Amino acid sequence: MSKLPNTSASIFSVMSQLANQHNAINLSQGFPNFPVDNRLLEISERLLKENIHQYTPMAGLPSLLDKIAELTLKNYGRAINTSSELLITSGATQGIYTAINALVKSGDEVIILDPSYDSYEPSVLVAGGKPIRISLNDDYSPNFNRIEDAMTSKTKLIVVNNPHNPTGKIWSDSDYENLESILEKHPNIILLSDEVYEYISFKHTHISVNSRPKLRERAVVASSFGKSLHVTGWKVGYLIAPEHLMKEIKKVHQFLVFSVNSISQHVISEYLDIVNFDEVAKMYSNKRTLFQEALKDSRFEILPSEGTYFQIVNYKDISTKNDLDFAKELITEHGVAAIPISVFYEDATDKHMLRFCFAKTDETLLEAAEKLCRI
Repeated sequence: MSKLPNTSASIFSVMSQLANQHNAINLSQGFPNFPVDNRLLEISERLLKENIHQYTPMAGLPSLLDKIAELTLKNYGRAINTSSELLITSGATQGIYTAINALVKSGDEVIILDPSYDSYEPSVLVAGGKPIRISLNDDYSPNFNRIEDAMTSKTKLIVVNNPHNPTGKIWSDSDYENLESILEKHPNIILLSDEVYEYISFKHTHISVNSRPKLRERAVVASSFGKSLHVTGWKVGYLIAPEHLMKEIKKVHQFLVFSVNSISQHVISEYLDIVNFDEVAKMYSNKRTLFQEALKDSRFEILPSEGTYFQIVNYKDISTKNDLDFAKELITEHGVAAIPISVFYEDATDKHMLRFCFAKTDETLLEAAEKLCRI
Protein backbone atom coordinates (compact mmCIF):
# COMPACT_ATOMS: atom_id res chain seq x y z
CA MET A 1 0.00 0.00 0.00
CA SER A 2 1.43 3.36 -1.03
CA LYS A 3 2.22 6.03 1.56
CA LEU A 4 1.76 8.63 -1.18
CA PRO A 5 -1.10 7.27 -3.30
CA ASN A 6 -1.98 10.63 -4.84
CA THR A 7 1.58 11.70 -5.67
CA SER A 8 2.72 11.64 -9.28
CA ALA A 9 5.53 13.32 -11.21
CA SER A 10 6.08 16.88 -9.98
CA ILE A 11 4.74 19.76 -12.06
CA PHE A 12 8.31 20.98 -12.46
CA SER A 13 9.36 17.76 -14.17
CA VAL A 14 6.22 17.70 -16.29
CA MET A 15 6.61 21.24 -17.58
CA SER A 16 10.35 20.93 -18.14
CA GLN A 17 9.86 17.74 -20.12
CA LEU A 18 7.17 19.38 -22.23
CA ALA A 19 9.44 22.38 -22.78
CA ASN A 20 12.23 20.08 -23.98
CA GLN A 21 9.87 18.28 -26.36
CA HIS A 22 8.79 21.57 -27.96
CA ASN A 23 12.14 23.36 -27.74
CA ALA A 24 10.53 26.05 -25.58
CA ILE A 25 12.32 28.55 -23.36
CA ASN A 26 12.14 27.04 -19.90
CA LEU A 27 11.12 29.62 -17.30
CA SER A 28 9.29 26.97 -15.30
CA GLN A 29 11.74 25.09 -13.12
CA GLY A 30 13.57 27.25 -10.59
CA PHE A 31 17.20 26.91 -11.54
CA PRO A 32 19.67 29.41 -13.07
CA ASN A 33 20.96 28.87 -16.61
CA PHE A 34 23.95 31.21 -16.29
CA PRO A 35 27.48 30.28 -15.16
CA VAL A 36 28.47 30.26 -11.51
CA ASP A 37 31.00 32.72 -10.12
CA ASN A 38 34.47 32.11 -11.61
CA ARG A 39 35.94 32.47 -8.12
CA LEU A 40 33.85 29.51 -7.02
CA LEU A 41 35.16 27.47 -9.93
CA GLU A 42 38.75 28.41 -9.14
CA ILE A 43 38.34 27.31 -5.54
CA SER A 44 36.72 24.08 -6.72
CA GLU A 45 39.54 23.27 -9.14
CA ARG A 46 42.22 23.90 -6.51
CA LEU A 47 40.55 22.01 -3.67
CA LEU A 48 39.63 19.06 -5.88
CA LYS A 49 43.30 18.01 -5.84
CA GLU A 50 43.48 18.02 -2.06
CA ASN A 51 42.62 15.26 0.39
CA ILE A 52 38.97 16.27 0.94
CA HIS A 53 37.17 13.28 -0.53
CA GLN A 54 36.17 11.29 2.55
CA TYR A 55 33.28 11.68 4.98
CA THR A 56 32.95 14.93 6.84
CA PRO A 57 31.57 14.82 10.39
CA MET A 58 27.87 13.98 10.44
CA ALA A 59 26.72 17.51 11.35
CA GLY A 60 28.94 19.15 8.75
CA LEU A 61 32.45 20.39 8.00
CA PRO A 62 33.61 22.30 11.11
CA SER A 63 34.96 25.27 9.13
CA LEU A 64 31.67 25.59 7.25
CA LEU A 65 29.68 25.38 10.48
CA ASP A 66 31.80 28.20 11.89
CA LYS A 67 31.26 30.35 8.78
CA ILE A 68 27.49 29.85 8.98
CA ALA A 69 27.52 30.81 12.63
CA GLU A 70 29.41 34.02 11.75
CA LEU A 71 26.93 34.75 8.95
CA THR A 72 23.94 34.18 11.22
CA LEU A 73 25.36 36.44 13.93
CA LYS A 74 26.23 39.18 11.43
CA ASN A 75 22.90 39.16 9.57
CA TYR A 76 20.41 38.23 12.26
CA GLY A 77 22.11 38.89 15.60
CA ARG A 78 21.74 35.26 16.64
CA ALA A 79 24.63 33.43 18.28
CA ILE A 80 24.38 29.69 17.63
CA ASN A 81 26.24 26.74 19.05
CA THR A 82 27.72 24.94 16.06
CA SER A 83 27.93 21.61 17.86
CA SER A 84 24.28 21.47 18.96
CA GLU A 85 22.19 23.93 16.91
CA LEU A 86 23.39 23.58 13.31
CA LEU A 87 23.24 20.84 10.67
CA ILE A 88 24.45 20.74 7.06
CA THR A 89 21.90 18.96 4.84
CA SER A 90 21.77 17.62 1.31
CA GLY A 91 19.78 20.60 0.13
CA ALA A 92 17.01 22.39 2.01
CA THR A 93 14.39 19.92 0.77
CA GLN A 94 16.18 17.06 2.53
CA GLY A 95 16.54 19.24 5.60
CA ILE A 96 12.83 20.03 5.66
CA TYR A 97 11.92 16.37 5.12
CA THR A 98 14.28 15.32 7.90
CA ALA A 99 12.92 17.91 10.35
CA ILE A 100 9.31 16.96 9.68
CA ASN A 101 9.98 13.24 10.02
CA ALA A 102 11.94 13.78 13.23
CA LEU A 103 9.31 15.94 14.90
CA VAL A 104 5.94 14.81 13.51
CA LYS A 105 4.35 11.57 14.74
CA SER A 106 1.37 9.60 13.51
CA GLY A 107 -1.82 11.63 13.88
CA ASP A 108 -0.09 14.97 14.41
CA GLU A 109 -1.50 17.89 12.42
CA VAL A 110 0.77 20.19 10.40
CA ILE A 111 -0.48 23.56 9.14
CA ILE A 112 0.71 24.45 5.63
CA LEU A 113 -0.04 27.82 3.99
CA ASP A 114 -1.24 27.63 0.38
CA PRO A 115 0.00 28.21 -2.23
CA SER A 116 2.83 26.07 -0.89
CA TYR A 117 5.96 24.34 -2.13
CA ASP A 118 5.17 20.79 -3.17
CA SER A 119 7.54 18.93 -0.83
CA TYR A 120 5.84 19.91 2.44
CA GLU A 121 2.73 17.73 2.25
CA PRO A 122 4.47 14.49 1.15
CA SER A 123 6.98 14.90 3.99
CA VAL A 124 4.11 15.15 6.47
CA LEU A 125 2.28 12.17 4.98
CA VAL A 126 5.36 9.92 5.11
CA ALA A 127 5.72 10.85 8.79
CA GLY A 128 2.12 9.75 9.38
CA GLY A 129 0.94 13.28 10.03
CA LYS A 130 -2.13 15.09 8.71
CA PRO A 131 -1.56 18.18 6.52
CA ILE A 132 -3.92 21.06 7.25
CA ARG A 133 -3.83 23.35 4.22
CA ILE A 134 -4.80 26.99 4.85
CA SER A 135 -5.03 29.55 2.04
CA LEU A 136 -3.17 32.84 2.22
CA ASN A 137 -4.98 36.11 1.56
CA ASP A 138 -5.55 37.29 -2.02
CA ASP A 139 -2.36 39.36 -1.82
CA TYR A 140 -0.54 36.26 -0.49
CA SER A 141 -0.07 37.69 3.00
CA PRO A 142 -0.84 35.31 5.90
CA ASN A 143 -4.40 35.17 7.16
CA PHE A 144 -3.91 34.80 10.90
CA ASN A 145 -7.60 34.32 11.67
CA ARG A 146 -7.62 31.23 9.47
CA ILE A 147 -4.31 30.05 10.93
CA GLU A 148 -5.49 30.38 14.51
CA ASP A 149 -8.83 28.77 13.76
CA ALA A 150 -6.98 25.76 12.34
CA MET A 151 -4.93 25.17 15.48
CA THR A 152 -6.06 22.29 17.68
CA SER A 153 -4.63 20.13 20.45
CA LYS A 154 -3.26 17.89 17.67
CA THR A 155 -1.32 20.66 15.90
CA LYS A 156 2.39 19.84 16.12
CA LEU A 157 3.93 22.07 13.48
CA ILE A 158 3.27 25.09 11.28
CA VAL A 159 5.30 25.56 8.09
CA VAL A 160 5.97 29.08 6.83
CA ASN A 161 7.93 30.09 3.75
CA ASN A 162 9.52 33.53 3.52
CA PRO A 163 10.47 34.85 0.97
CA HIS A 164 7.60 32.94 -0.54
CA ASN A 165 7.71 30.45 -3.39
CA PRO A 166 5.79 30.69 -5.69
CA THR A 167 4.58 34.28 -5.19
CA GLY A 168 7.65 36.27 -4.13
CA LYS A 169 5.81 37.70 -1.10
CA ILE A 170 7.86 38.78 1.93
CA TRP A 171 6.57 38.81 5.50
CA SER A 172 6.50 42.09 7.45
CA ASP A 173 7.28 42.84 11.09
CA SER A 174 3.56 42.90 11.86
CA ASP A 175 3.14 39.46 10.30
CA TYR A 176 5.72 38.04 12.68
CA GLU A 177 4.19 39.89 15.62
CA ASN A 178 0.84 38.30 14.82
CA LEU A 179 2.43 34.88 14.56
CA GLU A 180 4.22 35.38 17.87
CA SER A 181 0.96 36.39 19.52
CA ILE A 182 -0.83 33.28 18.28
CA LEU A 183 1.96 30.87 19.15
CA GLU A 184 2.20 32.25 22.68
CA LYS A 185 -1.23 30.70 23.20
CA HIS A 186 -0.02 27.36 21.84
CA PRO A 187 3.31 26.61 23.53
CA ASN A 188 3.62 23.09 22.12
CA ILE A 189 3.49 24.04 18.42
CA ILE A 190 6.82 24.02 16.59
CA LEU A 191 7.58 26.45 13.76
CA LEU A 192 9.35 25.32 10.58
CA SER A 193 10.54 28.35 8.62
CA ASP A 194 11.64 27.74 5.02
CA GLU A 195 13.96 30.67 4.22
CA VAL A 196 15.86 29.34 1.21
CA TYR A 197 15.51 32.67 -0.67
CA GLU A 198 16.66 34.75 2.32
CA TYR A 199 19.37 36.57 0.35
CA ILE A 200 17.10 37.39 -2.61
CA SER A 201 14.83 40.21 -1.45
CA PHE A 202 13.95 43.50 -3.16
CA LYS A 203 11.13 45.62 -1.83
CA HIS A 204 11.61 44.83 1.86
CA THR A 205 14.56 43.52 3.82
CA HIS A 206 14.14 39.86 4.65
CA ILE A 207 13.17 39.25 8.28
CA SER A 208 14.39 35.89 9.50
CA VAL A 209 12.97 33.83 12.31
CA ASN A 210 16.61 33.75 13.43
CA SER A 211 16.15 37.41 14.40
CA ARG A 212 12.95 36.84 16.42
CA PRO A 213 13.79 35.74 20.00
CA LYS A 214 10.19 34.75 20.74
CA LEU A 215 10.16 32.35 17.81
CA ARG A 216 13.65 30.96 17.34
CA GLU A 217 13.69 28.87 20.52
CA ARG A 218 10.78 26.85 19.16
CA ALA A 219 11.70 26.93 15.46
CA VAL A 220 13.64 25.09 12.79
CA VAL A 221 15.01 27.43 10.11
CA ALA A 222 15.95 25.99 6.70
CA SER A 223 18.45 27.71 4.39
CA SER A 224 19.98 26.84 1.02
CA PHE A 225 23.40 27.55 -0.45
CA GLY A 226 22.05 26.14 -3.70
CA LYS A 227 19.65 29.08 -3.96
CA SER A 228 21.86 31.74 -2.35
CA LEU A 229 24.95 30.93 -4.47
CA HIS A 230 23.03 29.76 -7.59
CA VAL A 231 24.54 26.26 -7.46
CA THR A 232 21.28 24.33 -7.17
CA GLY A 233 22.87 21.07 -8.34
CA TRP A 234 25.25 21.02 -5.40
CA LYS A 235 22.34 20.36 -3.04
CA VAL A 236 23.85 21.90 0.09
CA GLY A 237 21.60 23.48 2.69
CA TYR A 238 21.47 23.77 6.45
CA LEU A 239 19.13 23.80 9.42
CA ILE A 240 19.35 25.96 12.53
CA ALA A 241 17.34 24.89 15.58
CA PRO A 242 17.59 24.90 19.37
CA GLU A 243 19.36 21.89 20.83
CA HIS A 244 16.23 20.07 22.02
CA LEU A 245 14.87 20.03 18.46
CA MET A 246 18.18 19.54 16.66
CA LYS A 247 18.94 16.50 18.79
CA GLU A 248 15.90 14.72 17.31
CA ILE A 249 16.58 15.97 13.77
CA LYS A 250 20.14 14.61 13.84
CA LYS A 251 18.84 11.17 14.81
CA VAL A 252 16.96 10.95 11.50
CA HIS A 253 19.64 12.73 9.44
CA GLN A 254 22.39 10.27 10.38
CA PHE A 255 20.42 7.35 8.94
CA LEU A 256 19.15 9.26 5.89
CA VAL A 257 22.35 10.73 4.41
CA PHE A 258 24.74 10.74 7.40
CA SER A 259 27.01 13.39 5.91
CA VAL A 260 26.81 15.75 2.94
CA ASN A 261 29.14 15.94 -0.09
CA SER A 262 32.58 16.79 1.25
CA ILE A 263 33.92 18.71 -1.76
CA SER A 264 30.95 21.09 -1.85
CA GLN A 265 31.28 21.81 1.86
CA HIS A 266 35.00 22.60 1.59
CA VAL A 267 34.49 24.85 -1.44
CA ILE A 268 31.55 26.76 0.04
CA SER A 269 33.40 27.21 3.31
CA GLU A 270 36.24 29.00 1.53
CA TYR A 271 33.94 30.87 -0.86
CA LEU A 272 32.01 32.42 2.04
CA ASP A 273 35.13 34.46 2.82
CA ILE A 274 34.76 36.42 -0.42
CA VAL A 275 31.13 36.28 -1.57
CA ASN A 276 28.90 39.32 -1.03
CA PHE A 277 25.23 38.38 -0.68
CA ASP A 278 24.21 41.99 -1.35
CA GLU A 279 25.63 41.55 -4.84
CA VAL A 280 23.55 38.40 -5.29
CA ALA A 281 20.38 40.31 -4.37
CA LYS A 282 21.34 43.18 -6.69
CA MET A 283 21.92 40.80 -9.60
CA TYR A 284 18.49 39.24 -9.20
CA SER A 285 16.88 42.65 -8.70
CA ASN A 286 18.32 43.73 -12.05
CA LYS A 287 17.01 40.59 -13.74
CA ARG A 288 13.56 41.12 -12.22
CA THR A 289 13.50 44.71 -13.49
CA LEU A 290 14.69 43.66 -16.94
CA PHE A 291 12.00 41.00 -17.22
CA GLN A 292 9.23 43.23 -15.89
CA GLU A 293 10.17 46.06 -18.25
CA ALA A 294 10.31 43.67 -21.19
CA LEU A 295 6.77 42.47 -20.38
CA LYS A 296 5.24 45.95 -20.02
CA ASP A 297 3.81 45.86 -23.55
CA SER A 298 2.32 42.39 -23.09
CA ARG A 299 -1.25 41.58 -22.07
CA PHE A 300 -0.07 39.87 -18.88
CA GLU A 301 -0.72 41.61 -15.58
CA ILE A 302 2.60 41.77 -13.71
CA LEU A 303 2.20 41.23 -9.96
CA PRO A 304 4.71 42.44 -7.34
CA SER A 305 7.82 40.32 -6.79
CA GLU A 306 9.28 41.28 -3.42
CA GLY A 307 11.77 38.43 -3.20
CA THR A 308 12.90 35.05 -4.66
CA TYR A 309 13.66 34.77 -8.38
CA PHE A 310 10.05 34.26 -9.44
CA GLN A 311 7.61 36.55 -11.20
CA ILE A 312 3.85 35.95 -10.96
CA VAL A 313 1.60 37.13 -13.80
CA ASN A 314 -2.16 37.06 -14.37
CA TYR A 315 -3.35 36.13 -17.87
CA LYS A 316 -7.09 36.85 -17.44
CA ASP A 317 -7.02 39.36 -20.33
CA ILE A 318 -5.61 36.71 -22.67
CA SER A 319 -7.50 33.48 -22.03
CA THR A 320 -10.26 31.90 -19.96
CA LYS A 321 -8.56 28.51 -19.92
CA ASN A 322 -7.57 27.00 -16.61
CA ASP A 323 -3.97 27.70 -15.68
CA LEU A 324 -2.66 24.19 -16.33
CA ASP A 325 -4.10 24.07 -19.85
CA PHE A 326 -2.95 27.62 -20.57
CA ALA A 327 0.57 26.81 -19.32
CA LYS A 328 0.69 23.83 -21.68
CA GLU A 329 -0.59 25.99 -24.54
CA LEU A 330 2.06 28.55 -23.74
CA ILE A 331 4.69 25.88 -24.37
CA THR A 332 3.21 24.22 -27.43
CA GLU A 333 1.95 27.34 -29.21
CA HIS A 334 4.23 30.14 -27.99
CA GLY A 335 7.48 28.49 -26.94
CA VAL A 336 7.72 29.57 -23.28
CA ALA A 337 7.34 27.36 -20.20
CA ALA A 338 5.83 28.53 -16.88
CA ILE A 339 4.32 26.90 -13.81
CA PRO A 340 0.55 27.16 -13.13
CA ILE A 341 -0.11 28.43 -9.61
CA SER A 342 -3.09 26.14 -8.97
CA VAL A 343 -0.75 23.18 -8.42
CA PHE A 344 0.49 24.83 -5.21
CA TYR A 345 -3.01 24.65 -3.66
CA GLU A 346 -4.68 21.64 -2.08
CA ASP A 347 -7.97 22.53 -3.79
CA ALA A 348 -6.29 23.60 -7.06
CA THR A 349 -7.42 27.23 -6.66
CA ASP A 350 -7.20 28.77 -10.12
CA LYS A 351 -6.82 32.55 -10.37
CA HIS A 352 -5.33 32.52 -13.88
CA MET A 353 -1.83 32.92 -12.49
CA LEU A 354 1.50 31.66 -13.81
CA ARG A 355 4.97 31.65 -12.27
CA PHE A 356 8.02 32.53 -14.36
CA CYS A 357 11.58 32.01 -13.13
CA PHE A 358 13.87 34.95 -13.98
CA ALA A 359 17.08 33.28 -12.78
CA LYS A 360 18.18 33.19 -16.41
CA THR A 361 20.57 35.03 -18.68
CA ASP A 362 19.41 38.44 -19.86
CA GLU A 363 19.29 37.09 -23.41
CA THR A 364 16.97 34.26 -22.34
CA LEU A 365 14.66 36.64 -20.49
CA LEU A 366 14.45 39.08 -23.39
CA GLU A 367 13.80 36.30 -25.91
CA ALA A 368 11.05 34.87 -23.70
CA ALA A 369 9.50 38.29 -23.13
CA GLU A 370 9.46 38.95 -26.88
CA LYS A 371 7.47 35.75 -27.42
CA LEU A 372 5.10 36.59 -24.55
CA CYS A 373 4.46 40.09 -25.91
CA ARG A 374 3.23 38.58 -29.18
CA ILE A 375 0.37 36.72 -27.47
